[in-house]
Amino acid sequence: MSFSFEVTKTDPTGARRGVLNTPHGAVQTPFFMPVGTQATVKGLRNEALEEIGAGILLANTYHLYLRPGHELIRKLGGLHQFMAWPHAILTDSGGFQVFSLSELRKVTDEGVRFRSHLDGSEHLLTPEKAAEIQLALGPDIAMVLDECIETPAPRDKAEAALKRTTEWAGRARRYFLEQASRNGGLGQWQFGIVQGATFGDLRRESARQLLEIDFPGYAVGGLAVGEPHAVTCEMTGEVTALLPHGRPRYLMGVGRPEQIADYVALGIDMMDCVLPTRAARHACLYTSEGRVLIKNARYAQDQKPPDPNCACSVCRRYTRAYLRHLFAAGELSAAILATHHNVHFYLDLMRQIREAIEFGNLANFSSEMHARYAIGPAGNVGPE
Repeated sequence: MSFSFEVTKTDPTGARRGVLNTPHGAVQTPFFMPVGTQATVKGLRNEALEEIGAGILLANTYHLYLRPGHELIRKLGGLHQFMAWPHAILTDSGGFQVFSLSELRKVTDEGVRFRSHLDGSEHLLTPEKAAEIQLALGPDIAMVLDECIETPAPRDKAEAALKRTTEWAGRARRYFLEQASRNGGLGQWQFGIVQGATFGDLRRESARQLLEIDFPGYAVGGLAVGEPHAVTCEMTGEVTALLPHGRPRYLMGVGRPEQIADYVALGIDMMDCVLPTRAARHACLYTSEGRVLIKNARYAQDQKPPDPNCACSVCRRYTRAYLRHLFAAGELSAAILATHHNVHFYLDLMRQIREAIEFGNLANFSSEMHARYAIGPAGNVGPE
């Protein structure tokens, strides 16, 4: 199966339902990608991910470059074979991870020179190198290297980052297409990333510049890093209004359960976030009734499933009292079971959103989700 993307249904909100075809299978959109930073989703076997319907995972270029190394993964048959995952994979460029190493890196027009957080060794990540690494890893979708900056950012810094992001995107695209022409195609799609901080005009300009480079898909980066949810939505809307209808749109690093339908209503097709897995390890379960902090004493004798309305194998078999006991005892299975439930919850949430779009009912669905969940401060939930 080759690459294609088709929008099959739209909702009055502007939400889109469709299908993204990849060489490793078709994925119904909009979709959420569980984060498999080190070529694994923490706490879950691939069999469990298949059981709960994950059709695509996100893996991290930075971490896999440093350990075990992209050339080793290439030698072992590529990332799909290495991690025994026959379905679709997207890799980010490593830009966010590198830029978070504020005291260990230096940014120039050439690229980013940084020291490994593992052993202190020095590396230079350029747009071409990020593309080279991802070609060796062999995911279905590869992200270009962009410059990530903090939020809030002064306008001059946002302008400089936008300029550099566009220049890097052009270099990455040229390198990618050169490799494709030499090798008769690469079986990979490369996406550009729109930057511009919280300045609407810069977001629009970044989108226009990337459209000139011409990518098969576009991401919105540099959001959900501390700004209010309303600002995230505003900036996302500025971008999606300009993006081509027939190409997938990816909002990076989001989001909370009650926020996801808001992003979908803005025309977003793809999302990822470490929140469901990270929260699970901290004993926070996402349910149809809101958040359940399972270590609370109130659940010590609670014989109900973690979520009475959930059909996952954890909720079919175990009780809140039992899960609380596992966390209190420090058992590894506590995080495993909680992660299984949370990832299932997110994937089922996407299924419900796709169904709501089919019936033109996304606005009502979104209102119900906001009613169930208190809207906390937006923010990046940290590395996975």
